Formats: sequence, structure tokens, C-alpha cells
Amino acid sequence: AVELAARYDRKIIVEEGLDAREIECGVIGNEEPEASLPGEYVVLDQQGAFLDYEEKYGNTGHVEFVVPAALNKSLIARVQRMAVQAFQSIDGSGFARVDFFLRRDTGELLLNELNTCPGLTDLSGFPKMWAATGLDFTQLLTRLIALAFERHRDKSRNETSI
Repeated sequence: AVELAARYDRKIIVEEGLDAREIECGVIGNEEPEASLPGEYVVLDQQGAFLDYEEKYGNTGHVEFVVPAALNKSLIARVQRMAVQAFQSIDGSGFARVDFFLRRDTGELLLNELNTCPGLTDLSGFPKMWAATGLDFTQLLTRLIALAFERHRDKSRNETSI
């Protein structure tokens, strides 16, 4: 695989293969971000084992998005805390989805990525996580709009010319 990849570029990335659960957590806020309940894509059969776009959003019946994820309370709190810390580390504002891997062999929680523009459709996990947390879609959008205005006001105070 390395030789094949090296035929197409000088730089390649090699990652450890993981047997892990995929956990997501929504974050909203500017100066004081907060996290949603985490969600998880649960594979129902082998056809859903590779989580591509079709499996995630195509309603194939092979994968189900479950909110809240089946985690104990302390792990939910850890996911939420790490999601907020990751968001703050990039000076995030507005909203993001933070994705994690939870290793099946060791239980180690690994940050996978931050998505600073998560989906907001009826199929997307982000609004589902916030609905389970207590913000319905209208409330979520209202909050995101208010956060955008707040961030704009804060940035407008900065001098932008030399």
C-alpha cells in the first residue's frame, strides 16, 4: 500500500487501523462554548461496516445514528469536555462537530477531527444531538444566528486598517 501511494505523491500519511466506535459531539458558543449530548453511528450489520456517505445519509438500514451514545455518565462528560477544549484550542466560534474514536480494545478516547461546518439538514447528526440535549431545530438556528451577530460585534471593534 505504501509503495502504491508513493507512486502518486512524495508525501503519504500512514495511520494505525483502529477497531473503534465513532462518537460525535456538537459544540456551540463563542466565549463560553457548550457541548451537546454525544451521538454515535452504530453499525447494524456488515454492509454498514464501511461508513461512507450512502450509509451515513442514505437510510440504508445498515447504520443507525443513536443519541445519546451508549456511554456511561463519566465518559459522556469526558467527551463533552474534550469537545469544548478542542473547539477552544482552534479559537472556534459559532458551532462545530467534534469527532472521536473510542477504542474497543483499550477504551481510549481519541480526537479524530473537528468539523467547523457540520451539516444542518434533517439527516445530519448535529441537529439531532442538540435536539436530544434540549434545543429543537428552530431554537438551534436562532442560537447560531445570535452567536454570529455576537461574533460580528466583537470583531467589528477591532481596527482593520493600518
